[in-house]
Amino acid sequence: MRKKVLVVGGAGYIGSHMVRMLVEAKRSVVVYDNLSTGKRQMVDSHATFVKGDTRDAFALRKLFRLHKFDSVICFAASLIVPESVAKPLEYYENNVAAVVNLLKAMREAGVDYFVFSSTAATYGEPKRMPVREDDPKEPTSPYGMSKLMTERVLRDLNIAEPDFRYAALRYFNVCGAHPSGTLGAMKKKETLLIPNVLRAVRQGPAHPLIIFGDDYKTPDGTCQRDYVHVVDICSAHLLALRYLERGGKSDVFNLGCGKGYSVKEVVDAAEKALSLHVPVKYSPRRAGDPSRVVASSAKAARILKWKPTFDLRSMIETAWRWEQKKAGNKTA
Repeated sequence: MRKKVLVVGGAGYIGSHMVRMLVEAKRSVVVYDNLSTGKRQMVDSHATFVKGDTRDAFALRKLFRLHKFDSVICFAASLIVPESVAKPLEYYENNVAAVVNLLKAMREAGVDYFVFSSTAATYGEPKRMPVREDDPKEPTSPYGMSKLMTERVLRDLNIAEPDFRYAALRYFNVCGAHPSGTLGAMKKKETLLIPNVLRAVRQGPAHPLIIFGDDYKTPDGTCQRDYVHVVDICSAHLLALRYLERGGKSDVFNLGCGKGYSVKEVVDAAEKALSLHVPVKYSPRRAGDPSRVVASSAKAARILKWKPTFDLRSMIETAWRWEQKKAGNKTA
């Protein structure tokens, strides 16, 4: 019998890619999503879809009674840094309390394996680069703190119940789209850099890319981030799940490419890859944004045998293919 995986938030950008990968890996998949940001049409047709909210403890218990899950992968979260500064209670409810509901339902049903979508925002302003998993965690936003708090919940649960095991994956900046051009970022108001770069290309000077801050302590004054392709992120989740199933101990892993690119460098790379101009406009810094975050993924490489396979150019090209498809254009 195929192992059954519950993917919470599986109708979203990363979650929908994960569902397809799990289906291709011959897993039985159930998606649980409230569709607040996800899209039903993004869910692979071979997966079972259940509309629901992790804040609803009763609905979660019902879900676990209907399905015998072997594992859970959780992507559901609120994740906009400036919004978290303005709405901290909402973020702690969605990103901490709701996950506690999910964990309670898992433990009542005897489900032992949990792969958690965490974030590099747990580090805040890193003291050294590249940042490693055991470096200080000093989040600069409620979003980052909410993820760190959930990691602590997972650690404490594992101590109390050793049969429960988890992998928390701290991503850096996720980007790109499925190479087939059939999946990608779907938000109407996108917060990720590369989709906004490409929309500025497509929409022209009337809708420029907004660059938030050009006075950071980086060579060109714009924020530096470590970008990693969404398919590489999902492959790490599958490797982490297999690691837990083989008896691996609970742990935390960074997922990044180990190289930082500034916003200006991403704009330049897009212009070169597409031979098109990116109109830009500068605005003040956003609250809670650190200046530079680059990952060391040596631990994921050593333990999970994970290695990113997409470079920045291919991240941009796959995202552009998706943007064109979504816009209904075959040309810029």
